[in-house]
Amino acid sequence: MHLIGAGGHAKVVLEMLSEMGMTVHGIWDDNPSVKNLLGYPVLGSVMSLLETNPQEVIVAIGNNDIRRKIALQLRAKAACAFSKTSSISLSAELGGGCVVMPNASINAGTRCGSHVIVNTNASVDHDCLLGDYVHISPQAGIAGNVEIGEGTHVGIGASVIQGLKIGKWCVIGAGAVVLKDLPDYAVAVGNPARIVKTNRYAK
Repeated sequence: MHLIGAGGHAKVVLEMLSEMGMTVHGIWDDNPSVKNLLGYPVLGSVMSLLETNPQEVIVAIGNNDIRRKIALQLRAKAACAFSKTSSISLSAELGGGCVVMPNASINAGTRCGSHVIVNTNASVDHDCLLGDYVHISPQAGIAGNVEIGEGTHVGIGASVIQGLKIGKWCVIGAGAVVLKDLPDYAVAVGNPARIVKTNRYAK
């Protein structure tokens, strides 16, 4: 197993892999000033890893767009990581590269795409559909039958009520309460959430 990323998110993923009994063969990051992560040496750049054709990789980077760009270059198997304190329904489906953090929950019938992050204490209820590269931040709550498009970031402590459709590459601000559908690229904040601008950088 190789880990791409050496920031704070990667620290949590690294500890989860240790809990799972996984052997981490190397950590790779493009920041040359980062030399180690929790005692593991950072061996080189992301590109230098990709050139070696590793067998299994986790892209442990919280930024959705950066995670997507790296994932699209992978030829290796995208492995998943799950905290032993997380709760994942037996009927849930998770794509490659997903990370489910401590005390997070994914309930019955929910489907997650590839490289999805469900962060610490976040809750995704029944029959949701999360697109590739979605990030559900700590303590966010997604009610049942919600569809969230590719690359959308749901901020810390935000809530989305049942049955809504959230477009791709949206940003939902910290603590926002989403009561209506959101179109692609919407940036929404507040309670109730309102659209304040367009996420142009994701287009």
